Formats: sequence, C-alpha cells, structure tokens
Amino acid sequence: GHLVESGGGLVQPGGSLTLSCVAAGFTFSGAAFQWFRQAPGKEREHVATIYSTHTLTDYSASAKGRFTISRDNRKETVYLQMTNLKPADTAVYYCHRMHSETWGQGTQVPVAS
Repeated sequence: GHLVESGGGLVQPGGSLTLSCVAAGFTFSGAAFQWFRQAPGKEREHVATIYSTHTLTDYSASAKGRFTISRDNRKETVYLQMTNLKPADTAVYYCHRMHSETWGQGTQVPVAS
C-alpha cells in the first residue's frame, strides 16, 4: 500500500491549513493512521493519531487544541486540520499507517510572514 499527502504550502502565523492523506492498496477502514512532522535539523515527531474507530484520537502536547485529525473511510483519506499556526509548526508533515512501514512522501508547511 501507499500514502500520498497534499495540502502543504506557505501560511502566515495565526493562519490555518488542512492536510490530506490519500491511501491505497490496503484495507483503509481497519487501519489506524498518524501524522508526524520533521522540522529542519530535528527528529521526526508524532503529531496526531486516529484509530479505526473515528472517535478515538490522540495528540501531542503541541498539537492539542489547535490541530484536529479526522478520516473519511469512503474517500480513504485522512485529514489534519491545523489552526493558529506558529513558526514553530514549520516542518515537513508525513502521514503514516500505524503498525506498518508505510509512509507518505511528506508535504512541506512553512509558517512565516
């Protein structure tokens, strides 16, 4: 299977952006998914997780209250809605299928004025 992210791009501080991750090649509805990010010169870090039951989610401390992870099983897509973005959120954002080696190619999100 594979994952393809989209939706990244330059955004001003305080702005919002929604990332998408389209999946293919495996049974989407039974899988859990995660968003990670990697800032320049830093290690990749977990941002959010959504389990196969739509209501069960988990967020990092930096994402909680500002980011929302969701999924659409019919479209086989996972989303990350990001609000009140800060320069510290600048990173490449990756989609990951939990308990697998399946990662997307990443989408860049620069936050700058």
